[in-house]
Amino acid sequence: MVSVEQTSVEDARGPSGLRRDVGLIGLMWASVGSIIGSGWLYGAEKAVTVAGPAAIISWLIGAVAIVLLALVHAELGGMFPVAGGTARYPHYAFGGLAGLSFGWFSWLQAATVAPIEVEAMIGYAGHWHWAQGFQHSDGTLTPSGIVTAVFLMAVFVAVNFLGVRVLAHTNSAATWWKIAVPLGAIFFIAIGNFHPANFTSEGFAPFGAKGVLGAISGSGIIFALLGFEQAIQLAGESRNPKRDLPRATLGSVAIGAVIYVLLQVVFIAALPHSTFAHGWAHLDYKGISGPWAGLATLVGLGWLAVVLYADAIISPGGTGLIYTTATSRVSYGLAKNGYAPKIFAGTDSRGVPWFGLIISFVTGVICFLPFPSWQELVGFITSASVLMYAGAPLAYGVFADKLPNHERPYRLPAGQVLSPLSFIVANLIIYWAGWDTLWRLGFAILIGYALLGGYAWWANATNQPDAPRMDFKAAQWLPVYLLGMGVISAEGGFGGSGNIGLWWDILVVAAFSLAIYYWARATSSKPEDIERSIEEVVVTDAPAH
Repeated sequence: MVSVEQTSVEDARGPSGLRRDVGLIGLMWASVGSIIGSGWLYGAEKAVTVAGPAAIISWLIGAVAIVLLALVHAELGGMFPVAGGTARYPHYAFGGLAGLSFGWFSWLQAATVAPIEVEAMIGYAGHWHWAQGFQHSDGTLTPSGIVTAVFLMAVFVAVNFLGVRVLAHTNSAATWWKIAVPLGAIFFIAIGNFHPANFTSEGFAPFGAKGVLGAISGSGIIFALLGFEQAIQLAGESRNPKRDLPRATLGSVAIGAVIYVLLQVVFIAALPHSTFAHGWAHLDYKGISGPWAGLATLVGLGWLAVVLYADAIISPGGTGLIYTTATSRVSYGLAKNGYAPKIFAGTDSRGVPWFGLIISFVTGVICFLPFPSWQELVGFITSASVLMYAGAPLAYGVFADKLPNHERPYRLPAGQVLSPLSFIVANLIIYWAGWDTLWRLGFAILIGYALLGGYAWWANATNQPDAPRMDFKAAQWLPVYLLGMGVISAEGGFGGSGNIGLWWDILVVAAFSLAIYYWARATSSKPEDIERSIEEVVVTDAPAH
């Protein structure tokens, strides 16, 4: 995820002039602040309704999956200490078509975070009488809720037009707040409200393995754990990247996973049995639209509920503001790379990429229409995020082959095994999001190809000076990969036709992933083309403010 502070460092000094003065704690804190976000407000409640108490296993599987992806990023972050590396690695390894594609995936990921933060704010606001008409009983937005959501998106954009420098400087305080509030909720709710029988009274895993696996992508688990790459974005400023990058990466995921697992355990244990007596899928109690605040009120901790309702405005609001900025910065970078019209690189007198902000607002509004609830939108974001991250293991395999002597401050142990394994895991997370989410993601990808691909074709046809070089040969595997994942999802049991049964679907995804991994590795760019792409001076970050 993109940090305003991080990208500005590279803007000011350039990759070769980065000051290596960030220690282990600084790296870890950057990632922890991103991992502990608004996901904790809903993750425990959504996960338990999908998996039952076995949601605890879902969190553990999610943590392992994120660690695998994070470790691959750790080596690449040390090799290429540049902001926005998740979009650049595929560009280096596979040329312009892959760079355009993963740049679009990166933009989709950034553009859809602000809307989900708005959904979180509206959900918890249902506590107040005046906001109770913003959501239907199933969590979807009513017409008045959509109007409110559009207004909040407009506020994010308006504040960004004023500049975000002050917001960037509040990161440390915000991180303390983000960690203190969930820890406080764990401690105070657990005291006197811990009922061990809750874990078995209605069955530990009432929805079986399918529920456990489905919860990983669809209930906010992966969404909550994302954010590890903040430390990797700071690789060029790390005092000792070989030692600190893996520690910060693993440490931040471990801290996040421990907090989230404890939240899940306490949430399950503290519930009165009457709230789930009809089964975990029918969990209900007064104030459930704001799960943790409602639970605090239910167990007699009204003062804590007040704090949690305040946090439900502060934490999502801050994240939404930053990601509105991030969206405009990604589109700015796409324009600088020649993938998008130059208007996206235009800035106003404050140095703000104004057109990118407007488009981020329009995109956020569109997101409320096909995904009018938090849980529906979170599956889309998880899939877009992991699709963006999936480019890193593919690029890792290429660099291991074709750049064996490139400096690596951190070298991933057993990388030739962990890299394809992480690619398999990424695709399983995408698959578990379900067909109902993936067909929408596929539609969004087609829109991206129509817009960015159309512009790239026009730029090349008219010999524009910044026209991107499309390397179709090196990216020949990409359309097969995207279409193949869609077909597997449509035929699988997670929202699909069910023609591929449980467990067999995991084998199919794994085999398909390995085929794509080694195909991409065999047809990647030549070493000299990779070196040239790395050496090209391409400014893809936001302008100085």
